[in-house]
Amino acid sequence: MNKDNVALWVTLIATITLAIILLSMVTVMLKGLFINDIDNVEVFKAITPAFQMIVGAFVGLVAGIKLGQNDAE
Repeated sequence: MNKDNVALWVTLIATITLAIILLSMVTVMLKGLFINDIDNVEVFKAITPAFQMIVGAFVGLVAGIKLGQNDAE
Protein backbone atom coordinates (compact mmCIF):
# COMPACT_ATOMS: atom_id res chain seq x y z
CA MET A 1 0.00 0.00 0.00
CA ASN A 2 1.57 3.30 -1.05
CA LYS A 3 1.29 6.71 0.62
CA ASP A 4 -1.58 7.87 -1.59
CA ASN A 5 -3.70 4.86 -0.71
CA VAL A 6 -3.01 5.25 3.01
CA ALA A 7 -3.93 8.96 2.89
CA LEU A 8 -7.11 8.15 0.98
CA TRP A 9 -8.01 5.36 3.40
CA VAL A 10 -7.45 7.55 6.49
CA THR A 11 -9.44 10.39 4.92
CA LEU A 12 -12.30 8.03 4.12
CA ILE A 13 -12.40 6.53 7.62
CA ALA A 14 -12.24 10.00 9.22
CA THR A 15 -15.06 11.25 7.00
CA ILE A 16 -17.28 8.25 7.75
CA THR A 17 -16.59 8.58 11.47
CA LEU A 18 -17.41 12.29 11.38
CA ALA A 19 -20.66 11.61 9.56
CA ILE A 20 -21.71 8.97 12.10
CA ILE A 21 -20.88 11.23 15.06
CA LEU A 22 -22.66 14.24 13.59
CA LEU A 23 -25.75 12.24 12.68
CA SER A 24 -25.85 10.76 16.18
CA MET A 25 -25.51 14.15 17.86
CA VAL A 26 -28.14 15.77 15.65
CA THR A 27 -30.53 12.86 16.25
CA VAL A 28 -30.12 13.15 20.01
CA MET A 29 -30.57 16.92 19.91
CA LEU A 30 -33.71 16.65 17.80
CA LYS A 31 -35.12 13.97 20.07
CA GLY A 32 -34.35 16.13 23.13
CA LEU A 33 -36.24 19.07 21.65
CA PHE A 34 -39.53 17.24 22.03
CA ILE A 35 -39.11 16.08 25.64
CA ASN A 36 -40.82 18.68 27.81
CA ASP A 37 -39.01 17.70 31.03
CA ILE A 38 -35.64 18.80 29.63
CA ASP A 39 -34.50 22.44 29.57
CA ASN A 40 -33.21 22.78 26.01
CA VAL A 41 -31.17 25.91 26.76
CA GLU A 42 -29.00 24.01 29.23
CA VAL A 43 -28.63 21.05 26.90
CA PHE A 44 -27.46 23.20 24.01
CA LYS A 45 -25.04 25.08 26.30
CA ALA A 46 -23.44 21.75 27.20
CA ILE A 47 -23.43 20.19 23.73
CA THR A 48 -22.35 23.15 21.58
CA PRO A 49 -18.64 23.20 22.59
CA ALA A 50 -18.34 19.43 22.13
CA PHE A 51 -20.03 19.64 18.75
CA GLN A 52 -17.68 22.41 17.61
CA MET A 53 -14.62 20.57 18.89
CA ILE A 54 -15.50 17.35 17.08
CA VAL A 55 -16.19 19.12 13.80
CA GLY A 56 -13.04 21.25 14.09
CA ALA A 57 -10.84 18.28 14.91
CA PHE A 58 -12.02 16.22 11.98
CA VAL A 59 -11.86 19.11 9.53
CA GLY A 60 -8.30 19.80 10.71
CA LEU A 61 -7.39 16.14 10.33
CA VAL A 62 -8.76 15.87 6.80
CA ALA A 63 -7.17 19.20 5.78
CA GLY A 64 -3.82 18.12 7.23
CA ILE A 65 -3.92 14.84 5.36
CA LYS A 66 -4.77 16.56 2.09
CA LEU A 67 -2.07 19.22 2.55
CA GLY A 68 0.47 16.55 3.44
CA GLN A 69 -0.56 14.55 0.39
CA ASN A 70 -0.07 17.60 -1.86
CA ASP A 71 3.37 18.32 -0.35
CA ALA A 72 4.53 14.77 -1.08
CA GLU A 73 3.87 15.16 -4.80
